[in-house]
Amino acid sequence: MIHANALLVGTAGVLLRGPSGSGKSDMTRELIALAQGAGLFARLIGDDRVEIENCNGRLLARPHPAIAGAIEARGLGILPVAHEPCGVIRCVIDLRGRGEDRLPRLPEPERAFAKLCGVALPRLAADAGESAAGRRIFSFIHDLVAF
Repeated sequence: MIHANALLVGTAGVLLRGPSGSGKSDMTRELIALAQGAGLFARLIGDDRVEIENCNGRLLARPHPAIAGAIEARGLGILPVAHEPCGVIRCVIDLRGRGEDRLPRLPEPERAFAKLCGVALPRLAADAGESAAGRRIFSFIHDLVAF
């Protein structure tokens, strides 16, 4: 069980990591809305805590059973949402926390991948507070996977 969010965008499972308050839930909701607006399937897997495991070289994510089907909406509380019970994670998004140094303009090549449970996945570092962060993350996901 890790502190992260997971969602499906088309066929791509996305894992959003970051410290508390970094905007994981808001970004999850924005990515789902962007995907659905583009006519793609998009659905929450889990908010705040997800279980991950290596299954034959693929990283699977499942929601924490106690909070499956719920997501936090800042200022509104915990809301019920449709969710998927499991998804294959295809990329990792690391959201910058408040007070952390600014993201570099050109990322270091060794930071382009994250290794979780022995599975290497493409990785993007992002600041959820940037005005176009959702669209930049959506483009990263879209470029990785043919929907």
